[in-house]
Amino acid sequence: MFTLEKYGITVKNLVRNAAPARLYDEAIKYDEGAAISSVGALMVRSGKKTGRSPLDKRIVNTPDVRDDVWWGKINIELDEHTFDINRERAVDYLNTLPRLYVVDGFAGWDPRYRIKVRIVCTRPYHALFMHNMLMRPNQEELASFGDPDYIVYNAGKFPANKNTSHMTSKTSVDLNFNTGEFVILGTEYAGEMKKGIFSVMHYIMPKKGVLSMHCSANEGPEKDVSLFFGLSGTGKTTLSADPDRALIGDDEHCWSEDGVFNIEGGCYAKAIDLSAEKEPEIFSAIRFGTVLENVVYDEETHEVDYHDVSITQNTRASYPIEHIDNARIPCVAGHPNNIIFLTYDAFGVLPPVSRLTPEQAMYHFISGYTAKVAGTEVGVTEPEATFSACFGAAFIILHPNEYALMLAEKMKKHGANAWLVNTGLTGGAYGTGERMSLRYTRSIIDAIHDGSLVGAPVVKDPVFGMDIPTKVAGVPDSVLIPRDTWDVPEQYDATAKKLAGLFRDNFKQFEDGCSDAIRGAGPVM
Repeated sequence: MFTLEKYGITVKNLVRNAAPARLYDEAIKYDEGAAISSVGALMVRSGKKTGRSPLDKRIVNTPDVRDDVWWGKINIELDEHTFDINRERAVDYLNTLPRLYVVDGFAGWDPRYRIKVRIVCTRPYHALFMHNMLMRPNQEELASFGDPDYIVYNAGKFPANKNTSHMTSKTSVDLNFNTGEFVILGTEYAGEMKKGIFSVMHYIMPKKGVLSMHCSANEGPEKDVSLFFGLSGTGKTTLSADPDRALIGDDEHCWSEDGVFNIEGGCYAKAIDLSAEKEPEIFSAIRFGTVLENVVYDEETHEVDYHDVSITQNTRASYPIEHIDNARIPCVAGHPNNIIFLTYDAFGVLPPVSRLTPEQAMYHFISGYTAKVAGTEVGVTEPEATFSACFGAAFIILHPNEYALMLAEKMKKHGANAWLVNTGLTGGAYGTGERMSLRYTRSIIDAIHDGSLVGAPVVKDPVFGMDIPTKVAGVPDSVLIPRDTWDVPEQYDATAKKLAGLFRDNFKQFEDGCSDAIRGAGPVM
């Protein structure tokens, strides 16, 4: 008889590793507002929180991890006593419920490096979400699963006590590496579970010589592998879902001595403005077994309106990777040939594509740049630069330089090329410029994959120093040099100088741990 009594949880009605159909039944009964879409997806609401709460993420500061963790605004320290209080609070709440859901699964497709994860949660939708996002054990593996390496207590319906030491809100997301426990209070957003496991992998994998990465990955017909790094909204999921290439994964990967492997069993795609025309692979993946989070739908037909953001702009779809027709199963492949950094540059300064030296690759990896519009108020048109180290600062545990050094070593050893691709604006900054055509960006990615950009003619970017290809099949020459696309070139010069200054200011925090070559790989003016 399976129980959770060793964790202090005495609830008898445990729904463990239920099939999606069973979880649909449970969700319709017990998840308030749950419904089935016209194509068979489970539609749910995550409550007040429709995104992660990074300011409430805490790491327990124990002697074993104290000297490893990159402490600060990203990894906020928590003492063991307060963690125990929050854990007890979560367990006490879980014990008040008539039923709990348990998902036992694996993180990491390579059997040598995968970890066993146990999810204990209160909502059927959370169970289905993690059924998708972890690797699902077969019956034999489940029977011999034993104790997990990490357990997640998802008591998100119950708030943290704001009067408890270190608490700044009713939300607390706490990770204890010593005990292998992860506690969630005060948020029902499912992404906290997924990213919590990613943070675990970001800590334990580098200690085994394996680079953990916030990136998507795919493989071509010739077994060439590409990694796509980028923050939300840059096109990481869209561009990796290529009908001519096999998808390895859309978000989280590791690079070992044998190649790359996906950490997850599914995909978690942004659903805002999703359409069959623009993103056919993702659109067709949304069917029975998919969780649609915080979407708006027609009450009569249950057809989803992917353009309606009245609940949140962070609408999401979680589905098993098998829903992508050309997924590579198992999600393991060789060493990457191309490293592609995606950025949405709302300043309209960066080229559509540029080739990076190894030092420039490290500089831009550590910087993790993208940009967005500062706000939605009338008259607000000034872009806002966003820097997220390693294109995923919210999830990394060690200092960014450690991940960057590992990336550089692996790129050098395996001869990978590095590229910076701007999926943002061209022809001017926000208010004047237009978004880069997805058709042009796909042509650029195709040219990277077929090798034609390696020998293409280039010019040196006068501000950032990268090599800009001047010929790309399927892309007008007039688009490739950003200064030439602006009506007033002098305005481009001023904006480029401003962006260069923002890069330099951001990088100051990392300079002490970087070589002269890396420090010199940034903007040149």
